[in-house]
Amino acid sequence: MNTQQKALVTATVATLKEHGVALTTHFYNRMFTRNPELKNIFNMGNQQNGKQQTALALAVLAYAENIENPMVLAPAVTKIGHKHVSLDIRPEHYAIVGRHLIASIGEVLGEAATPELLDAWATAYQELAALMSGIEQKLYQDAVDQKGGWTGWRPFLVKEKVQESAEITSFYLYPADGGPVADFLPGQFISLRLFLPELNLFQPRQYSLSSAPNGEYYRISVKKEAGADLRPDGLISNRLHEFVQVGDVLEVAAPAGDFTLDTEKETPVVFVSGGVGQTPLMSMLEFLTTTQSNREITWVHGCRNQAVHAFREPLTELAANNDSLRQHIFYDQLEADAAATGNAYAGVVELRKLKDAPVFQDADYYICGPAPFIRKQVQDLVALQVPLSAIHYEEFGPATLSLN
Repeated sequence: MNTQQKALVTATVATLKEHGVALTTHFYNRMFTRNPELKNIFNMGNQQNGKQQTALALAVLAYAENIENPMVLAPAVTKIGHKHVSLDIRPEHYAIVGRHLIASIGEVLGEAATPELLDAWATAYQELAALMSGIEQKLYQDAVDQKGGWTGWRPFLVKEKVQESAEITSFYLYPADGGPVADFLPGQFISLRLFLPELNLFQPRQYSLSSAPNGEYYRISVKKEAGADLRPDGLISNRLHEFVQVGDVLEVAAPAGDFTLDTEKETPVVFVSGGVGQTPLMSMLEFLTTTQSNREITWVHGCRNQAVHAFREPLTELAANNDSLRQHIFYDQLEADAAATGNAYAGVVELRKLKDAPVFQDADYYICGPAPFIRKQVQDLVALQVPLSAIHYEEFGPATLSLN
């Protein structure tokens, strides 16, 4: 991009702040009308609730604000790249998206969208698309280069279906071809897709891997959502609970994601989760315990009550057999038998309340749960003088949370 084009893109920042969601809503409506096949790639639940439109508006705004130095956005771009690879998005998709995005800018801005402005945004988009495609190509190549790796969608057999709590069920997925599965970094996720007759579409969803790498199977642990209808966290999750049985075949994409445990460190580690947010942290915990790590581990989890507390017994057993692991559980409704254990607390997760467990200044913190939960925990840790560089978090769904 030349200096004039960058200036033109920067000049749209104020408009994007005020009308960004209107622009992205128009863009998606336009694209899906003219290219309805893309509905098989996008999460249509997130289209309905507006999360995807908001996430894209924030991303476009961030790119415009940093057009002079786009590499500032490298962490966010990498995260998006992992998501795209998990959905089998290819370079040809960028051409379609770009065409509709530039057309939408023209249609929404009207007379303000001069040919020079549209040309500047077209150039900016082409540079971003080239950057994204390069990142994704490397991720695809890395996936196929390792034993058991693949790209695209691979059939997996459901061999076990285990109820972990009143709401969460684990699915053990083995390659239908009998081959090995690629290892993954603790904390990563897989995408799976199902055909939904009521929508006449394939719909993909991402689920964190909840076990340590083992070379034989992947385990996902899925929460059933009450009254979900077309909500993105319920449309596929509930179908898995209600209709998918042992012996069924699911289409799965290779592991992806950059919310991962740094397996090279020896510092203490604190896992903090809310609800089903414990799933990627379970993978990290199992990795540390199965590899006989010497790291001090603190497990902090919050949920409504014991009935919905998944992995309660396995965690208790892990803690009993591992002197370096301490767990602290927060229940909205604290029952007498839980209180008697000495490591259970009433109310929401409050790190200041931990008994005999100081907040380690030299620890790494991994946080996962709903966006308000993550925001509170990060703010509390910062107030306790924990540096942001030691705080790692994962927001399920389209990224709308920025705490840096």
